[in-house]
Amino acid sequence: MRAYANTLPEHLAHASGGMKESMTKPFDAQRRLLLGSTTALAGLALLVPSEHANASASSTALPPAPRNGNSSNAFETIRQIETDQLSIGYAQLGPADGPVVILLHGWPHDIHSFIDVAPMLAEAGHRVIVPFLRGYGTTRLLSPDTPRNGQQAVFAQDLIALMDALRIDSAVLAGFDWGGRAANIVAAVWPDRCRALVCASGYLIGSQEANRKPLPPQGELQAWFQYYFATERGAAGYAQYRDEFNRLVWRNASPQFQFDDATYQRTARSFDNPDHVAIVLHNYRWRLGLAPGESRFDGLEAQLARRPKIAVPTITLEGDANGAPHLPPAAYANQFTGKYRHREVTGGIGHNLPQEAPGAFADAVLQVLTL
Repeated sequence: MRAYANTLPEHLAHASGGMKESMTKPFDAQRRLLLGSTTALAGLALLVPSEHANASASSTALPPAPRNGNSSNAFETIRQIETDQLSIGYAQLGPADGPVVILLHGWPHDIHSFIDVAPMLAEAGHRVIVPFLRGYGTTRLLSPDTPRNGQQAVFAQDLIALMDALRIDSAVLAGFDWGGRAANIVAAVWPDRCRALVCASGYLIGSQEANRKPLPPQGELQAWFQYYFATERGAAGYAQYRDEFNRLVWRNASPQFQFDDATYQRTARSFDNPDHVAIVLHNYRWRLGLAPGESRFDGLEAQLARRPKIAVPTITLEGDANGAPHLPPAAYANQFTGKYRHREVTGGIGHNLPQEAPGAFADAVLQVLTL
């Protein structure tokens, strides 16, 4: 497996200036790489409706974070390493021999959600790895014939493949949204690879079957974009307007997060990845049972559908102003059977918790092994 470092291309390294890189593959060609559609629309995202757990997690209110999210900082160097299917772009900070932390972003975000968290952890002596997920930034699928798969299992497999390529036996895994879900899966299924877990919005493992259960109307309203993506109009709309679309999601999911155009554009350049649209569409269509996954993941998805417990030390976090669909912590507390704490982060903190409250997120990572 080949690893090399390069300076981040100008269209990704700078928060402003220059034109967007155009998609190198026409949208229709991307769409043909989707895995198809199956049943009719029926269910919500990987918000698994469940009974509230009897044992509630402890809650610690942390100090408010600065509400100004504006920043011109960027990761100066992006390395690339190849796995069997991907060339994964990632930033690395801290000592090469330090204990490893892997930070995993969500949609519609990228590695800059951790632009302030990563240096804090590096200064504490950790080797910090911050990868672009498939479909983002400089991460590329190596073959045009590989399905542009966005089901939950593939992101966990990508994470294991990255750790193998970097010869990392075990790491603290920390993330939110798509990245948090991948970390959940690795912690549950391969606990020997996960020293500890930090995750915003808690237990995120789901299944197509669970997603057939409707939620109350307010929850469905928050997930409007998934139903839009289920249509061909939505597919074409996201391809054409993804900058405006994702900016709207930022505002809705983090209504009190104050960010300027340069801060948003620093991340938005990651959406110019040639496979971004196809992978996003497949991710949400798969959740609703409208697109099949790859058969090689059938066994793993069956295991995940049984809602495996997570036994590694864990801290979950929730912002007090999260506008994205999420469950209350009592609904998932019993999924964590090891040392566990839940923390409410106050001060108008939304869905993009590590970027909005970097101190609280970094503190959780530093403290999770001391529970």
